[in-house]
Amino acid sequence: MITIIDWVLKVGGSLFPKHAIELIKSIKDTKTLVINGGGEFANLIRKYDCEVDFTDDVSHKTAINSMDIIAKLLNDKIEFSELVYTLDEAIEVAGNGKIPILLSSGIINKLNPLESSWDVTSDSIAAYISNLLKSKLLIATNVDGIYTQKPTLQGSKFIDEITAKNLLSFNESSIDLMLPKLLLEFGADCFIVNGKYPERVLSIINSNFNNHNFKYTYIRGD
Repeated sequence: MITIIDWVLKVGGSLFPKHAIELIKSIKDTKTLVINGGGEFANLIRKYDCEVDFTDDVSHKTAINSMDIIAKLLNDKIEFSELVYTLDEAIEVAGNGKIPILLSSGIINKLNPLESSWDVTSDSIAAYISNLLKSKLLIATNVDGIYTQKPTLQGSKFIDEITAKNLLSFNESSIDLMLPKLLLEFGADCFIVNGKYPERVLSIINSNFNNHNFKYTYIRGD
């Protein structure tokens, strides 16, 4: 029997450590692959890059290595997770009833599918992996979804549904700049939800979100 991974869940680095740990604990017994962000490790690399101007390739690969660091730390706190280096391993781990947490550097460095740029973060990596697996994509971050501008700014409005094409005009949001382009290329949809509330994430994974009163953004890949 072939195991299908239903969801790729990108756990934002902004949720690390406590919210990220609790979120992954909540998805036990689901067919979900976890890809995590680089958090403050990646932010430091970006800061140093602004100061010293490293090559794009080195900055990109080092930021992905920071994702691996957080993956290992998360796995240390989850009894039913397992680190994986390949998608075949992920499928096998999911078939054994565990949650695979992907060490992203192996696949991304080998296949080199995405440009080396700060426009590409773990959001785009999660979209690329979900396309390979033909899985649905959910991005959990520290805000409710996508806004017309920064949520803290006066006049900012929440967007509950938007096309990836319309997102191309956004200079800044809770996702990286490359993600809309990839969603269009793959013809894929994506959910953005606040990972500080694990029950919201689980509701979407279980397809019960229409019966719950909470905010999330649905991005249509058209």
